[in-house]
Amino acid sequence: MKTFSAEDIAGLQKVPRLNLINSCTGYKSANLIGTIHEDGTPNVAVFSSVTHLGSNPPMLGFVVRPTTVPRDTYANLRRTGMFTVNHITSDMIEDAHMTSASYENGDSEFDHTSLTAVFEDGVAAPFVAGSPVRLLCRYRNEYPIQENNTILVVAEIERIDCRPELLHEDLWIQLDRAGVVSVTGVDGYALPRIIDRFSYARPGEPLHSLLGHDSEDHG
Repeated sequence: MKTFSAEDIAGLQKVPRLNLINSCTGYKSANLIGTIHEDGTPNVAVFSSVTHLGSNPPMLGFVVRPTTVPRDTYANLRRTGMFTVNHITSDMIEDAHMTSASYENGDSEFDHTSLTAVFEDGVAAPFVAGSPVRLLCRYRNEYPIQENNTILVVAEIERIDCRPELLHEDLWIQLDRAGVVSVTGVDGYALPRIIDRFSYARPGEPLHSLLGHDSEDHG
């Protein structure tokens, strides 16, 4: 094992430290967050921090980096109160990654990529065409993280759009059927594959596969 002490990490240059710390925590969700500027320009940006916060009410959160520089996604969703979360598939990764570039003020990431904005009546944020799972979210609260000046945005999920072929009878969404990707580090995209799904764990009771797999399948 290669070990990095706190002193070793502190002594690393910026980019190697960023790569190490962003990848050491494992795979993360890969999503495009869609918002709209006050002048009507659609905005879309890739985020790897979207996470489940609760099911009743349905809530999620994501982290905004320090607002010492303009953060269009954050400013837009605070103004409108709405944003969309769009899952990224393997054929979207180059365009999704290009949304992380720093474009001129007033430019839309949709104009610099092959991504297409989808607008719906009454929705103050664009969806992304081709995304197999799309969430419409409403801003609820935020919590400053004083240790690094980031912001945890908390939102309620108001609507879920999902391709029907991804849904099991119990409404579990099997993302690998659509080629949904994850992120490792800040620039590595991976294609996860479901190995199995298990019954609810109770002490003293054996687990069984909800996908009908035998125990040998895991070997």
